[in-house]
Amino acid sequence: MDLVITGVVAGVIGTLVMDTLNLLFARAGILTKIDVAMIGRMAVGWTRGRFSYGHPNEMKSVEHELFCGYLAHFTIGIALAVPFVLGWGHFVEGPISPVWAVAYGLATTVASHFLVLPSMGLGVCGMRSPEGTKLALSSLANHLFYGVGIASGVSLW
Repeated sequence: MDLVITGVVAGVIGTLVMDTLNLLFARAGILTKIDVAMIGRMAVGWTRGRFSYGHPNEMKSVEHELFCGYLAHFTIGIALAVPFVLGWGHFVEGPISPVWAVAYGLATTVASHFLVLPSMGLGVCGMRSPEGTKLALSSLANHLFYGVGIASGVSLW
């Protein structure tokens, strides 16, 4: 049970670090800001059986989309951190390596590039977005931040 709680804490902290650093870098114009409302529209679409869009404009606004977006975003952050912590605890043992936590965070970019962004109608790696490669690089940076947050979360807990 302790590993699950550690995973939940790491997932929450990882997502908070991702969102906070994304906001700072997006305000500086370096990264594309995470569109939590769009995540909410996508998540609501998934609950209604709609798993892909040809273009982001096809995702119609939904009631409470920002709340749904944060709920989905943090749920995904937790759902990705718990298996990492459990796997480490059962197969590696000992304290979780911060290097491996950051590497795992980076590896989760695969889900964003090949599942989430295409589902939103932005294409693989978000290459159909108006920003082109900036979205793909932003996603990579965000997941690096997520890994740093996981490393922080497991070291604090």
